[in-house]
Amino acid sequence: MKQIVTESIFRHTMKKLRPNNFTWGNLSHLYDYFLTYEEDCETEVQFDPIAICCEFSEFKDLKEFQESYGEDYESLEDIWDNTTLIIGDDDSFIIRDF
Repeated sequence: MKQIVTESIFRHTMKKLRPNNFTWGNLSHLYDYFLTYEEDCETEVQFDPIAICCEFSEFKDLKEFQESYGEDYESLEDIWDNTTLIIGDDDSFIIRDF
């Protein structure tokens, strides 16, 4: 049995289960990423909020990212060269953890 996950369901479920992992606005960008992935790869993504929270992290800016990954990453392009990068609202962004 499959359920269609709308953006609203995605955002509300993620916030309910893991309220501090992603901002409300950036959940839309993450949802869009998964939709694009499904279209580009012609495969369905299983909606697993816990797995998403284990695989992806949001950072408010480059400085916060550098605190976790080091100052070798001087720009978003440096991050893009190493992992999936989802540009968010303002200076924030989401990455696939590596």
